[in-house]
Amino acid sequence: MWAAFKMVITFAGLGIPAGLVLIPWTFLTKKIQPMYRVGKWISAAGIRAAGIKVEQHGRENIPEGAAIFVPNHISNLDPPIMVPLIPGTPSIMLKAELLKIPVLGKAWEMAKFVPVYREGGREAAVRTARYAEQVIRGGLSMLIFAEGTRSKTGRLQAFKAGPFHFAQSTGAPIVPVAIVGTESMMQKGSSRVYPGVAKVTFLPPVDPADYPNRAEMVAEVRRRIISALPDSMKPLETE
Repeated sequence: MWAAFKMVITFAGLGIPAGLVLIPWTFLTKKIQPMYRVGKWISAAGIRAAGIKVEQHGRENIPEGAAIFVPNHISNLDPPIMVPLIPGTPSIMLKAELLKIPVLGKAWEMAKFVPVYREGGREAAVRTARYAEQVIRGGLSMLIFAEGTRSKTGRLQAFKAGPFHFAQSTGAPIVPVAIVGTESMMQKGSSRVYPGVAKVTFLPPVDPADYPNRAEMVAEVRRRIISALPDSMKPLETE
């Protein structure tokens, strides 16, 4: 639990004072970049405080401009590890309830994070999708975990349609990402964090214009992620 404690203390100890200063400053200047740069630095600092080393590969595969980053999802550590690695001020999808968190929730709203509503049915889903598309067309990249939830076994799960729909509707390329290592550092259902090495590999982007058939685009993104995963994390059967 010591690693988790150090990580949380770092996030809170640096994040709350920074938010109290930078949120009002952002309101006044209408510039989100300074707050985002500090937030990414705090995220990386918290990961380091927990004794986690991040190794990244394939940065040459990241295109210029807005892109949709689609990694496999194996741990709650994945978002704070990924966000500092993505250029610019990427948006992410998060549970709408999290926007109610004091200070942090307001910061996420100002950073154009996309809320996902648990209730509201199709109407809520359409509202989320339209806002996500607006964010991407506005020039921001997005981080979306296409599996929807963390894998219990570490193996790649089936993908939901969201990020692929956004790619087709906005023309933004999808950057497949393979994350390895965090599955043993913080397992689903546990609050314990263990030090270790997280390997993040950015794979060649997939241009939606090359795949008018969405199913073929999904299959190609999965194929690229699977190619960078160890056998123990590959799906047991082709989906």
